[in-house]
Amino acid sequence: MAELKVVDHPLVQHKLTLMRRRHTSSADFRRLVREVALLLAYEITRDLPLETIRIETPLEPMDASILAGKKLCLVSILRAGNGLLDGMLDLIPSARVGHIGLYRDPKTLAAVEYFYKVPEDIGERPAVVVDPMLATANSAIAAVARLKRDRPLEIKLACLLAAPEGIRRFHEAHPDVPIVTAAVDRCLNDHGYIMPGLGDAGDRIYGTR
Repeated sequence: MAELKVVDHPLVQHKLTLMRRRHTSSADFRRLVREVALLLAYEITRDLPLETIRIETPLEPMDASILAGKKLCLVSILRAGNGLLDGMLDLIPSARVGHIGLYRDPKTLAAVEYFYKVPEDIGERPAVVVDPMLATANSAIAAVARLKRDRPLEIKLACLLAAPEGIRRFHEAHPDVPIVTAAVDRCLNDHGYIMPGLGDAGDRIYGTR
């Protein structure tokens, strides 16, 4: 089973609590998502490979570390994933970006792809799939399955909140893909919402609730 990493840093947990509040405005919610995304990106990039190059400081030459190979690709599950995407790009501005658009079929509840665009050389890059909520995991499972067809070097999933049911289903489908999240909540309700959660992340990011 792939790793599940809960980022329990005090700043992450503080900002997550502010996001959970019913009366937090859309403007504040967007800002908080962006800030937490940056902190999640710090953790999710911890094992990026480094190489050594020769540089000159203002005082003397030295051997110094720099990221090795091609930069990673951040892949946003539309639309709510874009809220996390912006914060991660603040930390990793040279990252490439991909998008996967999915909607739920009202009869079958299956995830249906309507948009897919990633860098042509995704097969030479590690990928991080971003989506705020891992609830039923239907969208994340479908997005990662589609991405695997293009064979990135590795795939990780980043989210703000996860439900135990979603974690279990995702790891059953993709046991090789680690999850990095800010919290694991209690359960899903009958409508597939994470409890206690923070509501619909997309609606709260874009003010469409």
